[in-house]
Amino acid sequence: MHPAINRALLTCLALAPSWLAPALAAEKKPLQVYILAGQSNMQGHAQVRTFEHIGMDPTTKPMLEKMQNPDGSPKVCERVWISSIGCGGDDTTEQSGKLTAGFGASKDKIGPEFTFGISMETFTDAPVLLIKTSWGGKSLHTDFRPPGAGPYVFNETQLANLEKRGKDLAALKTEKEEATGVYYRLMIGHVKTVLADLRRVVPDYDPAQGYDVAGFVWFQGWNDMVDGDVYPRRDQPGGYDDYGEVLAHFIRDVRKDLKTPDLPFVIGVLGVGGPTSEYLPDQQRYKATHDHFRAAMAAPADLPALKGKVVAVSTETYWDRELTLAKAKENALKEKAKKITKEDRLKPEEERALVEKFRAEELTERERLVLDKGVSNFEFHYLGSAKILGGIGEGFADAMNRLAKDRK
Repeated sequence: MHPAINRALLTCLALAPSWLAPALAAEKKPLQVYILAGQSNMQGHAQVRTFEHIGMDPTTKPMLEKMQNPDGSPKVCERVWISSIGCGGDDTTEQSGKLTAGFGASKDKIGPEFTFGISMETFTDAPVLLIKTSWGGKSLHTDFRPPGAGPYVFNETQLANLEKRGKDLAALKTEKEEATGVYYRLMIGHVKTVLADLRRVVPDYDPAQGYDVAGFVWFQGWNDMVDGDVYPRRDQPGGYDDYGEVLAHFIRDVRKDLKTPDLPFVIGVLGVGGPTSEYLPDQQRYKATHDHFRAAMAAPADLPALKGKVVAVSTETYWDRELTLAKAKENALKEKAKKITKEDRLKPEEERALVEKFRAEELTERERLVLDKGVSNFEFHYLGSAKILGGIGEGFADAMNRLAKDRK
C-alpha cells in the first residue's frame, strides 16, 4: 500500500469513533425484555452442587458446558441482566445484576431463569433483561387471579363444607376478597417499576436504543392442583377447567396491562413426576389428577384467539427417570428402616445408621451417586435437580425463540 494512502487510512480510523458514534448508537438493538413469573418452581430450588449431575449424562453434558466456565465456576452472562423479586426473604426484596447462578430461591440455587437466559443470549445479539417475579405457595385461583377473571366465587361444595365446620362465611369471603389478585398486582407493578428506570438494572442501557417486551413465561400450578376444595372434581375429566379459563384471562390481562397485545406467552405445564404413562405403582393414585391438571394448563394455547402466540411446554419431558427409580428404591429402604425402628424402639441416630447400611448394601454405586449428586429438594420441586430445571429453562427458551420468529 502507498505510504500516503496508508497514513490517510490510519487517520480515518483514528477519527472514526467521534464521527461514527451517532450512527453506532442508532444501530444498537432494542433491549429484549422477558418476564418470568410463577410460584416456587419458577423461584427454583436446584442447588448449585447438583450441576455435577448434569455432566454424568452424555445427553445433558453440553448443557453443563454452557452453564460453567472451564474452571467449573458458574457462567456470568455478559449480555443478560436480571431483576428478581420474591426470592429474597420477603415479597418485594429485589436481587439484580448480570445473570449467573444464585438467582433461584436462595443464593446457592437456580431456577429456569439461568439456562433460559443463557439460551436467549445465543438466540439474539441484542442485550437481554429478565424480570422475574415468583413467590412460593401462591395460587392462580386467588393470589395471581387477574382482573378479567372477576372475583373469586366459592363453589357449592366449599360453602357446604365451611358451614358444616361452623366457619364465619362473611369473614371468609372478606378475607378472600382482600387476598384476590395481590400477587398479580405485585407482578405487574414490579415489571412497570423496572421498565420505568432501566438503567438502574442495566447500567449501560441507552434510551435511544429502546426496549421490547418480548415474551412472558408462566411456571406455576402446584397449589391449584392440590386444592380439592377449589376443584372438587379434580379427579374427573374437566375438573380443572376453571384453571384453564382463569389462565386465559391472565394472558389477556397481562397483555392489556403491559400494552403488548401480541406478547408471546409460554406456559410451563407442570410435570412433576415425569410422564404419567411411566408412573410407578406408588404414583398411580395421582395419575388422573395430574393428567387433568396438565390438560387444563395447556388448554389456553389451543384457544382460537391465542393459538400461535401462546405455547405450552410440557416440563415432564425434562424429568429424570433414573433419579425417579433410584429415589423409589431409597424410599423403600427408608420405610424398611422406619418399620424396624418402631418395632425395636431404636433411637433416631440408630435409624439413620440403618438407612445408610441399607443404602450401601441394596443400592448400586451408580444409584447412590446420582442420588447424592442429583437431588437437593423434594419431588414437588423437581427434586431440586439442576439437570431437570436446566432442561426446563432451555425448553422455555426454545419455545420463546420459535414464537419470536413467528412474531417477526
